[in-house]
Amino acid sequence: MHLALYRRFRPKTFDEIIGQDHIVSALTRQVKSGNISHAYLFSGSRGTGKTSSAKIFAKAINCLDPKNGSPCGKCLVCQALESANNVDIIELDAASNNGVDEIREIREKVKYPPINGKYKVYIIDEVHMLTDSAFNALLKTLEEPPSHAVFILATTEVYKIPQTILSRCMRFDFRLVSKEDLMTCLKNIFDTCNIKYDAKSIELIALSGEGSVRDMLSIADAVLAFSGDNVEYQNVIKVLGQNDRESVLKLSSKIFDKDLGGVLETIDEISKSGKNMTAFSKEMTVHFKDLIVIKNCEDAKSILDIPSDIFELYKKQAEKVETDTLIEFMDRFSKIESELKYALSPRVLLELVSLECASFSSKKN
Repeated sequence: MHLALYRRFRPKTFDEIIGQDHIVSALTRQVKSGNISHAYLFSGSRGTGKTSSAKIFAKAINCLDPKNGSPCGKCLVCQALESANNVDIIELDAASNNGVDEIREIREKVKYPPINGKYKVYIIDEVHMLTDSAFNALLKTLEEPPSHAVFILATTEVYKIPQTILSRCMRFDFRLVSKEDLMTCLKNIFDTCNIKYDAKSIELIALSGEGSVRDMLSIADAVLAFSGDNVEYQNVIKVLGQNDRESVLKLSSKIFDKDLGGVLETIDEISKSGKNMTAFSKEMTVHFKDLIVIKNCEDAKSILDIPSDIFELYKKQAEKVETDTLIEFMDRFSKIESELKYALSPRVLLELVSLECASFSSKKN
C-alpha cells in the first residue's frame, strides 16, 4: 500500500520540524530543564507542524534519555509509546468528538497515573470544535489537573477558544513555513526517494503549498502519481490545473488594454483547460494585490517572493495602471469568490466581472 509522503516523512524529532525554530527552542528547553507545564496551546495554519510537535513533545517528556530535547526512540518508554496499545498518549479529534461526554470521559480517566512514562499526555486536535458544555468540562480539568497530566490543545482557529481556556495554557503560535524551507524539505525528500526534478518544479510545488508542509507534500504526491519518478515543470502545471501565471497575466493584460473580445477569448481558453473558476478568481485577486505592492513598496521583490523573470513581467504590467484602479479590480474579484462556489455558471460570472473591469478601465481612461 502506498504511504503518503506527509505520513512517510512525518517528523520524529524536533530537529525535523521545519520553520518553527522559535517553538522548537522553547519546547526542547523545557524538556531539558524538566519544567513542564500542565497545558499547552499550539495554534496556527494547517500543515505547519502542530500535531507532529505535540507527539514529539509528548514522547520527549516521557523519554528516559532524551537527545537535545527530543525522544531517543530507543529506550523502553519510547518503544512502549510507539506501540499501538499505548495508553499514555491519548489523541482526540475534536472535529468528530466534540461533545461533553468525550471530555467527561477524559476527566474520569485522567486521574489514573501513566503506565510507562512519567506523564499521561492528552492531545486534542481542532480543539476549537468543542461545544460550550465540552469547553466547560475541559476547564474544570485544566483548573486542577493531576501532576502527571499534560494537555496539548491544537487549533487552526484560536479566536474560537474561550478566554478561560486560553488563560490556562502556555501558547505557541506556529508560523507559515517559508518557500525556501519548503523547497529544501521537498528536495531532501525527492533525493531520498531517488526522484529526478528541476528547480522550477520544486519552486512551483513549494509555492502551491502556501506555507503548509502537509499541503505541499500532498501536491507532490499528486505530481508523482502523474509523472512517476521524473518530475517536470509542465507536468506540475497540469496536475495543479493551472497555466501557472501565464493565464493570469494574459487576462489582466486584456482587461488593462480594454480588449473586451480578448477578455472573452482568454476566459474561453482558461475554461477549456479545465481550470477551476473559483481558484482562478482568487489568483486574479492576488495578482492585483501583487501589482499594488509593486507600485507602492520599495522592497516589493522580497515581499512577493517570486522569481525574477516573473517579477519583471509584473513590474511592466504595474506601470500600465493606477493604484486606485487595481484596488477596484481587487475588490470586485474578491467579492465573487464565494458566489462562484455556488453559481450555476461560474464561467459567466467570471466573464461578467472581467468585462466590468475592462469597461471600468476604459471609462477611467
